This record gives sequence, C-alpha cells and structure tokens, in this order.
Amino acid sequence: MRTIPFLPVAGLLLTLASCGGHNASTAPNPPPGQQAWTLTWSDDFDGPNGSAPDSTKWAYDIGGKGWGNNELETYTSRTQNVTLQDGNLVIQALKETLTGSDGVTCNYTSARLKTQGKFRQSYGRFEARIKIPYGQGLWPAFWMLGDDIGTVGWPLCGEIDIMEAIGKEPSIVHGSMHGPGYFGAKGLTGAYTLASGTFRDDFHIFAVEWEPDVVRFYVDGTLYQTRTPTDIPPGSRWVYDHPFFILLNVAVGGNWPGNPDATTTFPQKMLVDYVRVYARQ
Repeated sequence: MRTIPFLPVAGLLLTLASCGGHNASTAPNPPPGQQAWTLTWSDDFDGPNGSAPDSTKWAYDIGGKGWGNNELETYTSRTQNVTLQDGNLVIQALKETLTGSDGVTCNYTSARLKTQGKFRQSYGRFEARIKIPYGQGLWPAFWMLGDDIGTVGWPLCGEIDIMEAIGKEPSIVHGSMHGPGYFGAKGLTGAYTLASGTFRDDFHIFAVEWEPDVVRFYVDGTLYQTRTPTDIPPGSRWVYDHPFFILLNVAVGGNWPGNPDATTTFPQKMLVDYVRVYARQ
C-alpha cells in the first residue's frame, strides 16, 4: 500500500517481454459487457522502439529520499529506466549507484510516470494491461491520486491503488484506497490471488470502475472487491468526488515489500501494453 507520496504539498516537499498484441490501427472497444462506457483517454505505447513515452500524456516524478516509504531507488526519466519496446511501455528497475538531480545517491534506479498536469478525470473505468515483475523487494503499481494534492495534501486528496504487488507474493495483487482516517496500514484494501501461475507469467488486465459512492476492483474482468462510503471509519470523509490523475511505477524496497536480498535479480521490468480510461455514456 502507498503511504505519503513524495510530491509538493502546500508549498512543502514531503519526503513522504512480449508484444502486447493489440491492433494499433483500431480504436479500443469498451470493455466486454460494458457497452455503456465511452473511451476518453488512452495510450497504446506504439512509438518507435527505444523512444520515450509520449510527453503530451506523461510526466515524471524524479529523485530519491525514500518517497515516504523508505524506498531505495531514485526515479529517473532516462531511457535506461523507461522506454517503449515492441508496443509496450517498459519500466525497468536497475541495481546501480546513481546520484539524482536532487543530490541523493541511491543504489537502485527506476521510473515513476504520471499524468498530473496532462490528464485527470472524475469517475469512470480506469484499466491497464500489465505484466509485472516479482522478486523480494520489488513493488510495481498502477494507481491514482487526487488532483488537488498540491493544495490539500495527502491523504486528504485521496488515493486509489488499482494494482500493486510486492515481489515476495508473485501470485497476489492488491487494490486499496487511502483517505483521511484510513490510510497506510489502515487503508481500505483487498487482494486477488491467481488460481495458478504468477503475474510475471503473462499480461493481466487490472481495472477499477469508479462512480459516485462506489469503487469496484477487477482483475481480468473478475470483480473481487467493492468499496462504498459505508466502509470508511466513522467521522472520516469519502474523498472520491473530484478528478484524479494516473501513476505507473516500480519501486525498490520500502516499508511494505522489504528490501531486496540475495534472491533478487536485476534488471526487473514491468511491461504495460496499454492504459485506457472510459466514462459513462
């Protein structure tokens, strides 16, 4: 689960491979059985191999300092850490010593992309087709933050973790929500376990359907968790009534996954075939 993101808040910086197989020439269809959805934003990552992600759609979080979770990596925008390859976005975590632009030296590098300042939406279906890495200390995630984080801070802005996994549990992914009075270890959370195999073996579709007063979590079309305002602690606020932006990242180490050990191999890659966002018709 995410804790305080490393983002500017109220003037302060809190320290808080295979082809995807989609048809690039065809507009994505609504999810099966969900014909009431209309596509509002997408990225199929079909740029030239070795190129950077579309800068009109994605920005980067940069640097180290633990990101509020005692993480060990420094995030960069280098193509060594984030690039397009064979129709996929590839986020690659490396074991290397690098001093980032913030002056912090870390022994791992990775990337954290976000649509902040480029795309945001209130409500809808947010989905991505992803092949995730595993190994002790790895922490891949597809998630969202409230677009008002810069003024109200975290967790008042709200957070929806569509998919996150810790590398020591290769067959399990988690979906969580964090807000005022229910964040960190007290967040609203659920888990989905594969019947066989691991999430590293193939791509899977992770999604939430977010509507007023309800958020539903899916893996490969299977609903495994539903959250409503009745789930939050008494006196807390349901803060999922304003625009959110999207994030994709692979963290290394941290309070939840623990640190890499002798069993962890590098590089580690998360492959993203597409990200798509829909709104109700």
